[in-house]
Amino acid sequence: MFIETEATPNPDTLKFLPGRAVLETGTANFASPEGADASPLAEAMFRLDGVAGVFLGYDFITITKATETEWEDVKPNVLAGLMQFFSSGAPVLTHPSSNGEDLAVDEDEADADITSQIKTLLDEKIRPAVAGDGGDIIYRGFKEGVVYLQLQGACSGCPSSTITLKHGIENLLKYYVPEVVDVRAID
Repeated sequence: MFIETEATPNPDTLKFLPGRAVLETGTANFASPEGADASPLAEAMFRLDGVAGVFLGYDFITITKATETEWEDVKPNVLAGLMQFFSSGAPVLTHPSSNGEDLAVDEDEADADITSQIKTLLDEKIRPAVAGDGGDIIYRGFKEGVVYLQLQGACSGCPSSTITLKHGIENLLKYYVPEVVDVRAID
């Protein structure tokens, strides 16, 4: 098995491409070992020294290293761990991860059409680009003109995430959905 790696805009995060599907649908974000029980792959990665976060996408795994470690120390162990995991035939997920898909903001039912437009734009125009950088953006709600999003994977903690959020995503949403006045990241 040959696993490629790609840099991401976040210097603490690398994208690993195993050359096969990782998750058939959706994404799964594991910000700590405590929440990784849904994924034997995430659990295996957290057992490695220096791994601080694991994000699973369709055909990639994004690993965030602890800030006090260097990639030259972490990357070889991650590559070996990924090869060992995929060779074992173990399932990537043992039960579905909710990925926190529940809304963080109580929405007004009158905004259902606006919400639908926002979700469509996120799915069709924004999420594919963000996935290319090893991350994801999860919709958390729309209230009083404000769209609430959660950044995951390489996007979480990325130095350029504020620029992406404000100048990329916000401008696009405002252009297509005039009711949008602001976009905010939430944890």
